[in-house]
Amino acid sequence: MLGKLGLAQLLVMDESRLFCGLSLEWGRSMHDIVVVGGGPAGMTAALYALRNGKSALVIEKEGFGGQMTQSPKIENYPGTLQVAGLELADQMMNQIIEQGADIEIETVCGIEEGADGWTVVTEEGGTYGARAVIIATGVKHRMLGLEGEDDLVGEGISFCAVCDGDFYADKVVCVAGGGNSALQEAILLAGKCREVIMLQDLEFFTGEQTLQAALFQSPNVRAITNTQIKELIADGEGLHGVRIADRTTGEEQQIECDGLFVAIGLIPENDAFAQLVDLNELGYFDSDESCVTKSSGIFVAGDCRSKAIRQITTATADGAVAALAACRYIDLQ
Repeated sequence: MLGKLGLAQLLVMDESRLFCGLSLEWGRSMHDIVVVGGGPAGMTAALYALRNGKSALVIEKEGFGGQMTQSPKIENYPGTLQVAGLELADQMMNQIIEQGADIEIETVCGIEEGADGWTVVTEEGGTYGARAVIIATGVKHRMLGLEGEDDLVGEGISFCAVCDGDFYADKVVCVAGGGNSALQEAILLAGKCREVIMLQDLEFFTGEQTLQAALFQSPNVRAITNTQIKELIADGEGLHGVRIADRTTGEEQQIECDGLFVAIGLIPENDAFAQLVDLNELGYFDSDESCVTKSSGIFVAGDCRSKAIRQITTATADGAVAALAACRYIDLQ
């Protein structure tokens, strides 16, 4: 099977190729639909496009599967009792390849309008023609920037209480953050965990008062404010604590915990497409459940667009909606 690392190894850099913005129409391939992004939204979009008789190219810059590859166990995907994120990503990718999808491992940096549709341009110099484009670039979790953090994702560091909360039943967890997302994560965790410790870098929580009231009425929740996480304490079996410091006094302490949920924000990577699709104040594509945009033939899907719930299921739903909308658009041309 092709896991995340295996897919990343498909990338072959060629310094002689063109930079973004210098696309050449004569050198491009042509597909009915080009999907930008190989997460669950992008792969579902490709699947539905192919099942509707359209040719599809998926361009992914790193490894197929997106954020779900960071989850060692997924237990909330319908029809699957338990599956590793990498395995689910491989299953999705194998499915679209069997259906006839083309794959490129490159970084898309622009989309240009042409006489016969759109040209998707990559940093590596690739130019790919499309009658319609689906942008499914996803988001990145904002990280703490600590040594060893990346290695502990899925080994004690999590981002989603809905996805991973059950793994910490009757255990002690910390939650980094103080906004609405952090409070909502902590409320879910408080119903499962023995203790939930909130770690907020400000002297106060910025989330809604109703969420704060709901969370801090739980006897197993305590808060430490005005604090900075300085170090992750781990061994070969994963995370088992954090070292924190008071931001005013510098006084340090070590907290023993079984897991750390990081909820300090998400980072959409949509700026390269801002001329084609409106962005909201947080940088997400300003599109509703229809997945259509102000640019005819350009559609968006998944976590990169404005939405209330970001889960694998909502991403795949977007992929289906965007693909069917793109197919209708092509059929009416």
